[in-house]
Order: sequence, then structure tokens, then C-alpha cells
Amino acid sequence: MSQHHLPSPSDALAVAIEAAQRGGAIAREQRASQSVNITLKAARNLVTTADLASEKAIIETIRAHFPDHTILAEESSDPAHAATANVGPTWVIDPIDGTTNYAHGHNQVGVSIAYAVDGIVQAGTVLAPFQGEIFTATKGGGAFCNNEPIRATETQSLSDALLATGFPYERVNIDRICARLLHLLRTCRDLRRIGAASLDISWVACGRLDAFFEEGLSPWDCAAGCLIAREAGAKVGHYPYDHESQKKTTNYKHDLFTDNIVVAAPRVFEEVMRELGRV
Repeated sequence: MSQHHLPSPSDALAVAIEAAQRGGAIAREQRASQSVNITLKAARNLVTTADLASEKAIIETIRAHFPDHTILAEESSDPAHAATANVGPTWVIDPIDGTTNYAHGHNQVGVSIAYAVDGIVQAGTVLAPFQGEIFTATKGGGAFCNNEPIRATETQSLSDALLATGFPYERVNIDRICARLLHLLRTCRDLRRIGAASLDISWVACGRLDAFFEEGLSPWDCAAGCLIAREAGAKVGHYPYDHESQKKTTNYKHDLFTDNIVVAAPRVFEEVMRELGRV
């Protein structure tokens, strides 16, 4: 695709916000009317009618503006087609991040939309539809929550740091995961499990958390949040593999590669990375 067909990051962000607001409205409406139907995609991995309706509305909104862009979306994308997402303009969509929270009536839910070119995220938004917050960023343009600038913390030591993590649906590596948790809990201030990676990462960006780490995530969980976090001064990295099940996004390039992800405030990043690598 030629360069002149590509929107500016700010134009792409405007479309992402429009799409996220549509998706978030569907999530709120379906829960309010108690019309959410839940099915299992795999063990512990839920999908609801709201996920599907939200994703449909988001994709329709984006297609109305950019009919020829690639779509990488949680409920409708084939992982075998990863290579197409690495080239040209691609929209990376999680219509309801935190589906288990959503299905159980919790409010930690995110609608995550990122716009990437050749695997580099240019614009991203994470909408928290039940919390009245929208996180946004463009590459080189800073990070915002409800249009107010946000920054990662200046926390300097793991002992003063509030961490967050999550657990993959597949529990084959749960012993190693728990070993890492145990190791970090001996040092850090405390640990949270919010239940929606897009919010975890956005909360590192705005200073509510000092660091977040998790294995088994997909590009749509992280793409928007990681741009927001980087633009807020946080650092993004990947802790070492210790199990085959962690190799989930090796076919994705650059910002779409999300295996063993770590997002942390700048001064605590190296210590968090070091301790995660010790287990």
C-alpha cells in the first residue's frame, strides 16, 4: 500500500476512539439489559454475545473509514494469518478485554484498539466503559487519560512497587508462574490481579501500578496499552522463556510480539526484569 493512503496517527486515533465508544456502549447496554449469553471457546476462555457484537461494531466503524486496512481482532482473526498483520496498516482489536470480569459483573473491562503500520503501533486507545475513562496515545505525541496527560511513576525500588499480573487460560505452566509470583512477593510492596491486561498496562502508564507482567497474551491485549505506556515514560520488555507454552506470538513482529511481556515504570524496570529472569 502506498504511503499516501495511510492516515496520520491523530486521524487514526480519532477513528479508534469512535470505534471504541461504539464497542463500549454495546458492552454496557448488553450487561444493563441482562442479555449477555456466555459460551466457552476453550477451558476457562469465555466469549459473550457482547464480545461478538462489540467487535462487529468496531470493525464496521473502522471499515467505513479504511476499507482496505488489515484487521487483527480477537474473536474473528486466524492466528495462521499473523504475517499479514506485520505488513502495512493493521488495526488490532480486543472488543472486550476482561471477558471473565465482564461476565461476572466486575467493572475492570477494557475496549482496546491499536493502529499499526508494519508492526509498529502508531495510535492506540483503551476505553474502560464501566469506569468512565479513556486512555489514548499517538506515537511521539504523549499519553492521556480523559485528555489529561499521564506519566508512569518515579518509583525506584521493587520494594516500593505495586505490581500486577494475570494468568493464562491454559494452566500447563502454573507451577512456574506461581514460583515467579512467590519470588516477587518476597520483595515487592504488593501484587494485584486486575483481570484485563489492557487496563493493567494503562494503569502502569497513569501511575496506579509500577509494573505489570504476564505470559500467554496476544497482540490485541497489549498493542494499544503498550503504546500508551511508552508514551507515558514506561518501558516495555520480555522476560526469558522457561516453557514452550509461552511461545505464542513468535510470528508477530515489533510491537505485535507480546510473549512474556513486562511493562514497568522506567526506574524500576531493570530490577523487575532481573528478578523475573531469576526464577
